[in-house]
Amino acid sequence: MTRENRVMPVPDGLGGMRVDAGLSKLLGLSRSVVAEMAVDGDVLQDGQVVGKSDRLLAGAWLDVTLPEPPRDLAAEPPQHVEGMNILYSDDDVIVVDKPVGVAAHPTLGWDGPTVTAGLAAAGFRISTSGSPERKGIVQRLDVGTSGVMIVAASERAYTVLKRAFKQREVTKTYHALVQGHPDPTDGTIDAPIGRHPSAGWRFAVRDDGKHAVTHYSTLEAHRQATLVEVKLETGRTHQIRVHFSSMHHPLVGDPMYGSDPNLAKKMGLVRQWLHAVSLGFPHPNGGFMTVTSEYPDDLDHALQVLREVNGV
Repeated sequence: MTRENRVMPVPDGLGGMRVDAGLSKLLGLSRSVVAEMAVDGDVLQDGQVVGKSDRLLAGAWLDVTLPEPPRDLAAEPPQHVEGMNILYSDDDVIVVDKPVGVAAHPTLGWDGPTVTAGLAAAGFRISTSGSPERKGIVQRLDVGTSGVMIVAASERAYTVLKRAFKQREVTKTYHALVQGHPDPTDGTIDAPIGRHPSAGWRFAVRDDGKHAVTHYSTLEAHRQATLVEVKLETGRTHQIRVHFSSMHHPLVGDPMYGSDPNLAKKMGLVRQWLHAVSLGFPHPNGGFMTVTSEYPDDLDHALQVLREVNGV
């Protein structure tokens, strides 16, 4: 994509201002974007590259190369997604088995495979409801989480399912392998979740966070780790990972939230052990429907290794 280039004099009113602050006003871009442009050498003043904290000189000539415009997320091309299987479909709903490494829909920070592109490549029609880049999406799973995910195929299904998720009429069940042994073995974690104060891409239990409730029960207890069944009452970003980490029982294979990399390595894991095993929802035609998903090969292998180590 060709980047736009602009040449212009520095207005008198901006003389003496920092490059990032002055160009932010002049170009209508955020100060952080201008700062990044300066770091990349895309801002010249009288033919010389200037830094973000340098000063603008009134009347000097600016030669600025603008960043690429954001891509049109709504114009996502169809793309076959390896390993994404259809668990159930009809005229209203499509239930997919989402592999790890696949996002629900396109975002500016993600250019990898998506559920929406995979469905388009497979010839499925998706509801047009929702924002352009999230058409038909009523539920999301993290890129690093595999398992059952539902997409609305019809407009009425989009309305019904969005309401069902909002009113907590959907049952979301996950299996997770956590380090150590949660105490009690069956219980509820009721702790608000918000963005981590020092890392915006992480989340943490915070007093000022959003209400979050996780119910869990033990399925298998081994010396190093415990397989738990998790039912979510709320659906916060990274909820299961954050809640178990807050109990000092992070998911195996989840170093972002404090797991032991050596244990994951011994089990052959390169991602967190977390899988959406079933999803129950009110179908637009009436009645309640539940769809399940088997463990993918990598998670199944890791669990088998753990069982063998513990003589099971």
